[in-house]
Amino acid sequence: MLQDLLNAAPAALQWAQLDARTRHRLRLPQGLEVHYVNRTGLARFVAQWRLWRTSQSGDVILCFNGLPPLFPVHGRVVVFQQNRNLLGVNSLRQFPLKIALRIALERLITKVFRRRVDEYVVQTGTMARELRKWHGADPEVSILPFADSVIVDQDCEEGAGEYDFVYVAAGDAHKNHDRLLDAWLLLAEAGLFPSLVLTIGPENRRLLDRVAQLCADNKLRIENPDGLSREQVLNLYRHSRALIFPSTSESFGLPLLEAKACGLPVVASELDYVRDLVTPAETFDAGSALSIARAVRRFLGCPEPLAPVMTADQFLERILRP
Repeated sequence: MLQDLLNAAPAALQWAQLDARTRHRLRLPQGLEVHYVNRTGLARFVAQWRLWRTSQSGDVILCFNGLPPLFPVHGRVVVFQQNRNLLGVNSLRQFPLKIALRIALERLITKVFRRRVDEYVVQTGTMARELRKWHGADPEVSILPFADSVIVDQDCEEGAGEYDFVYVAAGDAHKNHDRLLDAWLLLAEAGLFPSLVLTIGPENRRLLDRVAQLCADNKLRIENPDGLSREQVLNLYRHSRALIFPSTSESFGLPLLEAKACGLPVVASELDYVRDLVTPAETFDAGSALSIARAVRRFLGCPEPLAPVMTADQFLERILRP
């Protein structure tokens, strides 16, 4: 998305501060003054000071990281808010301590300096409602969804259907992988073994170990290819029957849009953020592994049999049977 912005209006972009990890990974417009910022508290503070000293009246300052400026900069401040964690929507208990402390500090900054924001930009109506509720006043909020042109323009010819389901998501807690794996275990206990491909990164060792153990112990058909490129990830959609999306919280849900562009059916949580973007083929309660498993069974055309209901006479006959 950042690369698309850099490509879209190179003449309008004059100055930028970018995460140092993007060095040599982005194609920058000619003439753009760039300052790379390391992932340290001091470096980020210096970046905020540099922004304050550089900004001028008449500038439009786009904060693509979701955080408002620390200093009262000159110009119009627009914050692109796509991080629900900053709004306190997700519990910090689901994160490792170091990450939870960082998010807590970022939440404090987001809240304390929210009056320095002239306009918030979000991508869905659900996110707009949550932001207004969090803000406590009546901020200017614009709903301006946009996506990587690779998604919008991609050629989505039908593939071989190598996988029954694909779930494109990192291993963050709100992505709900553990409950999805619990659902796949329930399906295996019922004699069903649909194939599933995941995109969990190597940094989430615990989750990867659990996937490997479940596959070894229960013969689950789950793959997690390592080091996929952007094109390879998009190719997963072309070789899958459906996207499954059990995430409990999203500001946008980009894989939903990717699946929609490919005409791929979606089996997803029955949550507002999903229906902001797509009409799912099946939905489920994201908090219930059984509900996920039942939605998968319905999609595959083998729904779980309903429990027979007896009459009172039949009940007593069964209980009193010699």
